[in-house]
Amino acid sequence: MAISYNKLWKLLIDNHMIKKDLKEKAELSTATMAKLGKNESVSLDVLVRICKVLNCEIGDVVEIVKDKRE
Repeated sequence: MAISYNKLWKLLIDNHMIKKDLKEKAELSTATMAKLGKNESVSLDVLVRICKVLNCEIGDVVEIVKDKRE
């Protein structure tokens, strides 16, 4: 199984935000933003901060998808 943050990027568009806005408002590091961009794991704390900024649930930001190999 793999992680996908496609829902997050769509939410940003819907909220008229860019990645830089999210980075600043959720106080995310450049490394964390890079992980999100590569669909890599981030801490639950990061996901909670993102959800607070976007006023949403974790499921609105991240989803588990079948890996291409599966």
